[in-house]
Amino acid sequence: MKISVIGTGYVGLVAGTCFADSGNEVICMDVDQKKIDQLKNGKIPIYEPGLEEMIKLNLREERLSFTTDMKHSVENSDIIFIAVGTPPDEDGSADLKYVLDVADRIGEYANGYKVVVDKSTVPVGTADKVMKVIKKRTKYDIAVVSNPEFLKEGSAIGDFMKPDRVIIGARDPDAIEIMKDVYAPFVRTGKPIIVMDEKSAELTKYAANSLLATKISFMNEIANLCDQVGANVEMVRKGIGSDSRIGPSFIFPGTGYGGSCFPKDVKALIHMAQDHTSEMKILKSVEDVNEKQKTVLLSKIKNYFKSGISNKTFTVWGLAFKPKTDDMREAPAIEMIEALIKEGVRINAYDPEATEEARWRFKDYIDKEIILFDKRYEALNGADALVIMTEWNEFREPDFLYIKELLNNSVIFDGRNIYKPDRMRKMGIDYFSIGRPGEV
Repeated sequence: MKISVIGTGYVGLVAGTCFADSGNEVICMDVDQKKIDQLKNGKIPIYEPGLEEMIKLNLREERLSFTTDMKHSVENSDIIFIAVGTPPDEDGSADLKYVLDVADRIGEYANGYKVVVDKSTVPVGTADKVMKVIKKRTKYDIAVVSNPEFLKEGSAIGDFMKPDRVIIGARDPDAIEIMKDVYAPFVRTGKPIIVMDEKSAELTKYAANSLLATKISFMNEIANLCDQVGANVEMVRKGIGSDSRIGPSFIFPGTGYGGSCFPKDVKALIHMAQDHTSEMKILKSVEDVNEKQKTVLLSKIKNYFKSGISNKTFTVWGLAFKPKTDDMREAPAIEMIEALIKEGVRINAYDPEATEEARWRFKDYIDKEIILFDKRYEALNGADALVIMTEWNEFREPDFLYIKELLNNSVIFDGRNIYKPDRMRKMGIDYFSIGRPGEV
């Protein structure tokens, strides 16, 4: 099939590349000429395992192309995916400006029947708005479909190629069959394609992400309670995770969730409910718990350094909001580092992939309060403590004796519970994590 994907951000780039890899002719369009020029040369603007190699392969096979020409993209496609950003407004609602601008251009350049697919995460009722905008600009029949994405950064290729389910929100019978054909290569193992109305599909994405965010915040509250009562959150997690009604996923305690989806989608769903005179009381609490959790290690650090932490230097391992990505949007490390700087702490920071992103996000602090390092051990030299904010695999089995040698104090504050308290005690390391007993 001939497919266009409008927007080469995270979702658009992954979707377009995976569609091309299944044999479709795919045009990825973006207004950013510099980004398009890079993509034409096989260079990608994000870090996602396996994506760069897949893009280069499909460029060579001429199944994938990149352009800034909207007219060309619309005229030469049967299916057009809208994958532009929906950034939050100040009140938390999703801004549909870019989605509706694309819809207007599609209507302007449509040269026949088109299936227009909302791939961006959009509020309930967006498909109707997109249809209304397009219909003002064209005489041709157009079908609008809601097809939310469920990609996890760091495993997006696998999530797209082997999805748990595919949601298709549509009423046009022809569009439904076309969408089933597009996704047929990805559901050969029997995973469902679920067809529903557009509004239900739009709400499904928000509901899914908000429920996962709720599991995370709930488990973080349980971990904080474990700290107070002397219970072990790891045992609690295993005990409840073995219940098939709960499951083992998204119940790992830590310093809160971040990224481009959970914070934005929780805020948007709260605002969406308010617009319809409803109140999401649970989600408001989820959001509040998550904000507090981002700096939960600060009290442990202050309690350890009785004389104060001003003028001390701490090493922070992990800046991205999760492993296998360079994405720092809403990353807990940001708030933790800023809280430490307010206390007069200097920061040595290291992340395997997010260094350049950090250089931009911390531009007012770089080479003053914050020094970024290219190697994990170099960041430790002469520091007063190690603070772990992201659970990268390379942090799981370091040389602890070397860490002790490099640090001024043998102390680790672990925001992701990646080490065993008993092992740290035997190594002579003062160790503090979240919700686990046996700490010094």
